[in-house]
Amino acid sequence: MNANSKSPKLLLSLALLAGTASTGVAVAQTQEPPQADVSATFSAPAEPAAAPAEGPEVKGIISARSGDRMKVTAADGTSTIVAVNDDTKISASKGLFGLGRNKLASASLVNGLPVTVKTLQSGGDLLASKITLQNKDLKTASMIHNGTAQRFEEQTAATEALRGRMGEIDQYNVKSTTNVNFDTGKAVLSAQAKQDLCATAATAEGMNNALLLVVGYTDSTGGEELNQELSEKRAGRVVNYLQQACGWKPYRMLTPTGMAEADPLADNSTPEGKAQNRRVAVNVLVSKGLDGL
Repeated sequence: MNANSKSPKLLLSLALLAGTASTGVAVAQTQEPPQADVSATFSAPAEPAAAPAEGPEVKGIISARSGDRMKVTAADGTSTIVAVNDDTKISASKGLFGLGRNKLASASLVNGLPVTVKTLQSGGDLLASKITLQNKDLKTASMIHNGTAQRFEEQTAATEALRGRMGEIDQYNVKSTTNVNFDTGKAVLSAQAKQDLCATAATAEGMNNALLLVVGYTDSTGGEELNQELSEKRAGRVVNYLQQACGWKPYRMLTPTGMAEADPLADNSTPEGKAQNRRVAVNVLVSKGLDGL
């Protein structure tokens, strides 16, 4: 049969089938595969935390503890609050020239203990990175912590005094008072004052159960707030010298105080009277219940 004799309907059907097939191939060839979703697998690297800056070195006596914070009072009477955490290294020097160290727990950081603290600046706070103290003060720290020392193991009243739990002042007999004087507006100890303080400490050491109470005063120069601060600074300077230079133990020291221009010894209207009133009084006390033991 001749090809030209094919039915027109058959030719049309074949043409339509061929067009449909070619169109499907073209669509399959041009369609792109779906892109992978990478949004969930990419994250920007975290910024590294800034290292704490080195803070000042703090030297003084621990004057208060509350949780993980302690107050260190320096020789000039200024106080610094320092935080202590698990990363703080605490050690005591031992041996000749401080060679070798004992590692300590934070529980050894008791009130009255002289320390040197290296700090880090953390925001607006200071964090202790390293705390060191002298090995000779470990015995003192143990006495404070346990509330026992020398002859006081069996004496409840003296043990309470060693812990600094002072009762009313009228529970004590004043055995002696030593006054050391200061220049106007100053809290600097003179050579004579230093000599008098160590002599007082030596005398008190010879008394059974003696404690020291330190009270600072000013003359009438200056305002009330300034004089209060100055009297406290003078008292703090005397306490530090008695403990650090004269060897007086912290557990035998009652809480010092500043009285500004109260209780003057002399007339504040004269230069001579003012000179007498710029003083710190070191009172040697013995509990009335233990006096004479």
